[in-house]
Amino acid sequence: MDFEGIYRRYFKDVYHFTCGLAGDADVAEEVTQETFAKALRTIDSFDGSKDIRAWLFTIARNTFYSYCRKNGLMTGTEPPDMPDTRAPDVVISLTNSDDALHIHRFLHQMREPYKEVFNLRVFGELSFEQIARIFGKSPGWARVTYYRAKQMIVEYLESGGQQ
Repeated sequence: MDFEGIYRRYFKDVYHFTCGLAGDADVAEEVTQETFAKALRTIDSFDGSKDIRAWLFTIARNTFYSYCRKNGLMTGTEPPDMPDTRAPDVVISLTNSDDALHIHRFLHQMREPYKEVFNLRVFGELSFEQIARIFGKSPGWARVTYYRAKQMIVEYLESGGQQ
């Protein structure tokens, strides 16, 4: 495999993903660089059965969590309450600059795995199957988690940005 080509092709995707997780460009840069360093060390173990972008996102996610643990930044991952199902397509709201700003602010405060699944689906443009592989879960889990994240965003916007 041409690792330089992989780096050039996927650097921005991995950086945007880690930026969405971290909410900080410097941390995202550090985690992204470490992600590619780890990928380079383990590229021979990549068997090609997974999508390479999903493989890189898995490394990035684990690297980010390691960074958080190392720096005392780990947050809880308790499951949320069950939301109702009236969520409109908040992705369309991202085209409105005012809504987009509010959504991005809220995303940085959102709990895991909701933030990460939403970012992978919307900004990473991954399928539910790819997201499920990253987390080691079922596509149904990825779908439900994504829709719960959307509902959290809808409730945030409906409350006028008040949590």
